[in-house]
Amino acid sequence: MAERVLLTGATGFVGRAVVAPLAALGFEVHAVAHRASPAAGAAVWHRADLLDEATARRLVADVRPALLVHAAWFVEHGRFWTAPENEAWLEASTALAAAFAEGGGRRILGIGSCAEYADVAQDDHAPWPETRPVAPATPYGRAKAALAARLAALQSRHGRLGCAWARLFHLFGPGEAPGRLVPSVMRALAQGGAAECASGRPVRDFADIGHVGRALAAVAGSAVTGPVNVASGEAVAVRDFVQTIGRLAGRARLLRFGARADPPGEVPVMAACVARLRTEVGFTGLARNEVALATLWRSVVEENGAVGED
Repeated sequence: MAERVLLTGATGFVGRAVVAPLAALGFEVHAVAHRASPAAGAAVWHRADLLDEATARRLVADVRPALLVHAAWFVEHGRFWTAPENEAWLEASTALAAAFAEGGGRRILGIGSCAEYADVAQDDHAPWPETRPVAPATPYGRAKAALAARLAALQSRHGRLGCAWARLFHLFGPGEAPGRLVPSVMRALAQGGAAECASGRPVRDFADIGHVGRALAAVAGSAVTGPVNVASGEAVAVRDFVQTIGRLAGRARLLRFGARADPPGEVPVMAACVARLRTEVGFTGLARNEVALATLWRSVVEENGAVGED
């Protein structure tokens, strides 16, 4: 009989990318959504408010999962960095994990962030390993780091429980918030207007959400515990990344770098070391960002048309 996995946040940007890869690994996926859920697909769907501890406990008791992949969190664009909801989700996530462990679950995969890492280290241009100091500068990063520590403590109290913690870097793909980098640039280009950007000097590790979903499923299905960076492993300047979008759209002349100020305190380089993902987890899939960007651009044109196409 296939092992049951309880996937929270299954209709979110990250969560929905994990459903099919988990099913492909042979898991019986039980997906949780707060509101309406799909009627079909590779999962059994449940509607639940995980901020209510009693509801979360009933869900765990009803599903009896062997594996918990916890992707639910408050991620409203522009608000999540400092939102008070971070504290609420920290407590709710802690309670959910405890209920899962008490019910005999064997493995938890939590979803973290590169925002947990310290902004400054001895060599800021080197890829960041999982051993980099954890010193988050935002309430979001602090809440995520606190949950990672609580899961590690839970693992130490329950001998048969294994806990892994995926630290995500910079994602893009279908369904992301319209105000984020890729959709905002593509929308401006499709409308035939200037795509106003900041300097583009910072270096980041971008990965399309399909790649990330497959990587997360691989971590979930492995025996690896502790933090694991989930990223492409290929850091590029934001300017180069955006110029790739402009080239694929045939509208690079509409890009306006420096039209917006760089955010204060911008970290110059956030590059991921993915050696643990590749060697210990065994996930060797490559992020094909340019292919993913080309597909996204075609979908923007098909859905909305494009003004004054070249």
